[in-house]
Amino acid sequence: MEAMLASGIDYTIYFYNPNIHPKKEYEIRKDENKAFAEKHHIPFIDADYDMDDWFSRAKGMEHEPERGIRCTMCFDMRFERTALYAYEHHFPVITSSLGISRWKNLQQINECGVRAAEKYPGVTYWEYNWRKGGGSQRMIEISKREQFYQQEYCGCIYSLRDTNAWRRQHGRESIKLGTKFYGVDVENDPPAPKPRLNRQS
Repeated sequence: MEAMLASGIDYTIYFYNPNIHPKKEYEIRKDENKAFAEKHHIPFIDADYDMDDWFSRAKGMEHEPERGIRCTMCFDMRFERTALYAYEHHFPVITSSLGISRWKNLQQINECGVRAAEKYPGVTYWEYNWRKGGGSQRMIEISKREQFYQQEYCGCIYSLRDTNAWRRQHGRESIKLGTKFYGVDVENDPPAPKPRLNRQS
């Protein structure tokens, strides 16, 4: 967000992530995103949490690996809705910050974005490598400065299951939702209170 503002880009955030499970995790991630957007006066579109549609699309892919066909389906679903919104509301360009994570396949993400945008005249997907120029490190710096919630798995129920299985195999505790924040030792130095947001029903 800060990089695009610094470049003078006028943009809107479209938050559509029905893959995130459980709902508690979804609300935490959305509220963090929304609060940071409000801090920078960036318009924020809170899209549907149509979890049933996501599970329907994921049927049969429950045991696919990360970066596999389930992730492609997930990116496609979210980009398709984003591109449709852009077309209906006259946004000429869509993009995503998903690729900033080193855990993600940037080519896979960009292919999904391009495929979605191509369905709508006048909509283009902007392929940009947010990792370059120290982007990933800047993300960590901002996360620590803002004491953002630290996401410990990609987001979906299957990612949570597989991440917890890996942790147990390596003698670590399962993920405790809503407890880990960047730059904070929660037991000794709890995160600073953040403004509560009114959620739309």
